[in-house]
Amino acid sequence: MKKIAVLTSGGDSPGMNAAIRAVVRKAIYNNIEVYGVYQGYQGLLNDDIEKLELGSVGDTIQRGGTFLYSARCPEFKEAEVRQKAIENLRKRGIEGLVVIGGDGSYRGAQRISEECKEIQTIGVPGTIDNDINGSDFTIGFDTALNTIIDCVDKIRDTASSHARTFIIEVMGRDCGDLALWAGLSVGAETIIVPEVETDIKDVAEKIDNGIRRGKKHSIVMVAEGCMSGEDCAKELTKYINVDARVSVLGHIQRGGSPSGADRMLASRLGGHAVDLLLEGKTAIGVGIRNNELTDTSFEEIFRSNEHKFDFETFALANELSI
Repeated sequence: MKKIAVLTSGGDSPGMNAAIRAVVRKAIYNNIEVYGVYQGYQGLLNDDIEKLELGSVGDTIQRGGTFLYSARCPEFKEAEVRQKAIENLRKRGIEGLVVIGGDGSYRGAQRISEECKEIQTIGVPGTIDNDINGSDFTIGFDTALNTIIDCVDKIRDTASSHARTFIIEVMGRDCGDLALWAGLSVGAETIIVPEVETDIKDVAEKIDNGIRRGKKHSIVMVAEGCMSGEDCAKELTKYINVDARVSVLGHIQRGGSPSGADRMLASRLGGHAVDLLLEGKTAIGVGIRNNELTDTSFEEIFRSNEHKFDFETFALANELSI
């Protein structure tokens, strides 16, 4: 293998730059030319591709976001559109493509590998939602978790000062990991996630019981995939008279300098992706399980579509929030 390309796709996550850096430097170390694709799959269509050197990724490991940029490209689902992208890779003699992103990004990589056997594809899990099968953790999850913790610690100060209930809406459309881990870490009284059916009446009773024993404030952590923070507040007021305020953390969760854990994870996974390309493997997502690097076929990742939620930790969070 002499030439590979790398792109970032879908929502950005802290640590993507560290992953790009690892891919570029590991490839160059092995005498492979590396090309950066700007604006994700849209850049493949627009031929927005340029060669990267060692200096191209200098001073990037600590930066959030992605210097290659990212964009949604729904038209990539069309076969004729993908052929145009494939031709842009072929004309440069690119033999391998590393795609850093989430489930949708992986599906695009799988299509390329199916339709062009001479181009190998490897997926690197980059999403704050931590919802990619085949890996215990995804790049950006730890940083987003710590961002939420920092925000909620500050919100708790004002919640305590004014004796209020705060409802914190965090990201997690189909996966409640951010809400669960953050909720347990900040001592939230209630955690609402897509994986567990929650009766708002029970949440209201729990808050009311706390008030009766002298508790001055409460934190309710809600994953956006269940309901909005505003809807949660409206439902609560049907059962309890409480001064509830809503904070939607939004895209602040995606930003910021990546944590040490995310820099390490991104570097390891990016380097592993290049190793797999050198071994001739394709249509594979890299990951980490029990701190060991792994690789799982896209087919298996998509077959086991349902993310494995940690119900044991969820039960612990409920036990500790009595």
